[in-house]
Amino acid sequence: MTEPVVRIEKVVAEGDGLGRLADGRVVFVEGGLPGELVTIRIVKQSRDYARAVAVDVIEANVERIEPPCPHVSRGCGGCDLQHATIELQRRIKVDIVRESLVRIGRLADPDVGLGPSHSDPFGYRATIRVARAVHGRVGFRRRSSHDVVAVTECPIAHPALNEILENIRVGSEVDEIAIRASNVDDSVTWWAEPDAHDVTGLPDRGGPSSRLVERVLGRDFVVSAGSFFQSSPAAAAVLVESVRRALGDPGSWSDGDVVDAYSGIGLFAALAVPTDRHVWAIESNPWACADARENLSDRSATIVESRVDDWQPRDAAVVIADPARDGLRASGVEVLANTGAAVIVLVSCDPASLGRDARLLDAAGYAFERCEVLDLFPQTHHVEAVSRFVRRERL
Repeated sequence: MTEPVVRIEKVVAEGDGLGRLADGRVVFVEGGLPGELVTIRIVKQSRDYARAVAVDVIEANVERIEPPCPHVSRGCGGCDLQHATIELQRRIKVDIVRESLVRIGRLADPDVGLGPSHSDPFGYRATIRVARAVHGRVGFRRRSSHDVVAVTECPIAHPALNEILENIRVGSEVDEIAIRASNVDDSVTWWAEPDAHDVTGLPDRGGPSSRLVERVLGRDFVVSAGSFFQSSPAAAAVLVESVRRALGDPGSWSDGDVVDAYSGIGLFAALAVPTDRHVWAIESNPWACADARENLSDRSATIVESRVDDWQPRDAAVVIADPARDGLRASGVEVLANTGAAVIVLVSCDPASLGRDARLLDAAGYAFERCEVLDLFPQTHHVEAVSRFVRRERL
């Protein structure tokens, strides 16, 4: 049977190229880039769509390149856009965010632009998650699979992580290990799931409460292994500066406190909010709350260990919100809108949830103003977007 040939129209949210089969169905093609004509092998079919992998590129995008990492050809799914130039990767991410705001958010012509990025697309990741491979080694999962490709080094990982990857050995009870390296002293923390006892080749500082220090824009932060932190301190700095731009001049804010929802270790409260404003930092992760109490001890802040959905809203001048991949959802939007803040700055790591949240915020009285797309995860489809929403009665 002849393998189908399709034209790739664009790249969509999970990094796949989108094309159409002869019968009109959409097909999502792993490895396809905009404008390319590719031969595909279909791996999954349904009545409405199919999934496939590109097996031969007949007409290539001029910005297609050979992936520099040898593990890509072995099936590693960690970097799903290494076959595109960095410039094309970033245009793809802007287009994905814009389309989500139009299609899901129902915005007619959203102001979406590319923000600054940290300079090096390699050696930047200070946090990685590895899984158990054969013979107790570790590696990264194949794309769309639970299988693991064993690796001894990773081109996008922090040098301190590459120094230890080859020596890690895990027992059969271990599924994944989250490993983080400090940009201050190259110290490493890690957290194995579900069993931390059958691991060798890593420092003694294991478990969710193990800590290291990261430095962002000249300020030190304690970070527990069980706390969320950005892909690198450099990425965190870019994100903080984008949030500052979205918040606008503090002199233009109304009187009142600042709400930092899903506040994590206190990154935004420490670096994006003037010290003369009291901050309500809302976070459900207990390790992150413990970190925030230390990181924010030098400023006026109240750390609330709670789900944002369960928090009783207080009046606020502005709100910063950095939810997980599923976004604010209706319950989170309701809580934040009830603060009466003039501005809500939303940090989104998933374009679809950004689209949904934009629609919900609009219904709650907050007009979308602009969005800045940040490439904090070069070589992958992952994207961060910082959006500014303004309460309509203040327009």
